[in-house]
Amino acid sequence: MARPQLISHLSFVVLLLVSTLSSAKSLRSRQLAAELQAQNAPKQQLSRRASNTSDFRFYNNNTAPYNVESLPLIDFDIGEFYSGMMPVNDSLDAAMFFIFQPRVGDPVDEITIWFNGGPGCSSLEGFLQENGMFQWAWGMYNAEINPYSWPNLTNMLWVEYPLGVGYSGDYSPTATTEEEIAQDFLGFFKNFQDTFGIKNFKIYVTGESYAGRYVPYVADAMIAENDSTYFNVSGALIYDPEISNDYVQLAVPIVPFVYKYNDFLNYNDTFMAQLADLHEVCGYADFIKKYYTFPPSGPQPPNLSFNSSGPEGVDCDLWHMAYKEAYKVNNCFNVYEINIQCPLMFDPLGFPSDIEYLAPGFGDHVYFDRDDVKAALHAPNTTWAECNGNAFNSSAAPNTSYGDTSADSIAYVLPRVIETTQRVLIASGDYDMELPTLGTMLAIQNMTWGGKMGFQVAPSEEINLQLEDLALVQIYNQSGLEGYDGYPGSGQGIMGTQHFERGLMWATTRQSGHMQPQFQPRASYRHLQWLLGHIEKL
Repeated sequence: MARPQLISHLSFVVLLLVSTLSSAKSLRSRQLAAELQAQNAPKQQLSRRASNTSDFRFYNNNTAPYNVESLPLIDFDIGEFYSGMMPVNDSLDAAMFFIFQPRVGDPVDEITIWFNGGPGCSSLEGFLQENGMFQWAWGMYNAEINPYSWPNLTNMLWVEYPLGVGYSGDYSPTATTEEEIAQDFLGFFKNFQDTFGIKNFKIYVTGESYAGRYVPYVADAMIAENDSTYFNVSGALIYDPEISNDYVQLAVPIVPFVYKYNDFLNYNDTFMAQLADLHEVCGYADFIKKYYTFPPSGPQPPNLSFNSSGPEGVDCDLWHMAYKEAYKVNNCFNVYEINIQCPLMFDPLGFPSDIEYLAPGFGDHVYFDRDDVKAALHAPNTTWAECNGNAFNSSAAPNTSYGDTSADSIAYVLPRVIETTQRVLIASGDYDMELPTLGTMLAIQNMTWGGKMGFQVAPSEEINLQLEDLALVQIYNQSGLEGYDGYPGSGQGIMGTQHFERGLMWATTRQSGHMQPQFQPRASYRHLQWLLGHIEKL
């Protein structure tokens, strides 16, 4: 175990190095400046500076109550930053909590919305641990400036969605459809734009996991408004998304997944043989053989469930079998990133996997449930939890998943968003067992857009990622490992595959799990560059 004094000293050194990176770049960095600028590479623009609201683009009398000057345990200037509760409409006594970080640097007339999934999980996870201006992810002693933050490129809006999530957790949901909660969001977003003086901005809708439903439904609802002043949807991005049913995205692909990655999972031969046998008996092997083709062989059967294709009396829920077994082998198993081993990592949000864990010494409350944090963020004095499952009125729809009765995204809304914007990106992390890559591709192959079903050609083009390492370069150099991180040479190199057809970009990301901006921030930064139209290839 590391000594507390050493940890404190290292934390100070890391923060000091990060904060001075923009003014103390090495000679090699300066030599590469022109090349990196051409790539629209991320820059450490925050550093330590004094904020002045007179320089803030969105500061006015209406937004002043939302202005955040500082945050507890964050010891650097947070720049222009707003947060608080915004009403959904004039008549409904409900509001959604948001965090808004304008772009660092030259202003842009666009806004990118981010949703986390669940359903029932807060988008503040994405803000703090994935793509915000600073990052406090698993295993980090304290927050650090994020050199690959999305506000380096665009105005970012994180929204706790839908009503009943996060700081609106006291709200009792009545909705049973994605269409209903999307209308709630449109009301919130219009009020937000009016408050912040935003008009005629390009809108990009992004998210991960169950936001594979949120994002297409919200974007489609905006498109239906036919109002470019408030709802000029210009693209969408979804990571490791739930876009089809659990049969296709969980049951069918799990056995190929565990065979590919059993060096991480370490299932014994007996269990692997049992899975392989059930994969055949339950019809999953035949399903893959028939439907995992380019172009697709035809539409997949509707209304599939775990046991719909297996013999009577046989349990074909192989995903949950594999999930439960994984904890026996690796007590710190993480379904979102299967290469992670023990010990459990510190997480300021208390959720470093499906195991809820807040390290001793941090206190009795996760970060966003601290009283001083709530006060700083203008949040209500209510109990905050990262995931509370309070998203739909499940009692009104007891025979559905989570109380959500809407059709899968691939049925209608996602195709419409692709056809309208011609700029949608779906990306899957290779190490994600929560929603394996093969299942997501099977779902895409069952979707019709642009007059054809699925991709006509199998994805094969490599993603050669050349963005430099800004997060650890100084630490590498100080440790006598100068250049080991690829800087200033070839970057990360081949980090996945990409494929584009009829407005849809598909990407896989190597060495990444479910939360791609957290696990592979450079790849995610590249994805956002594509979404915003800065580049045409990943």
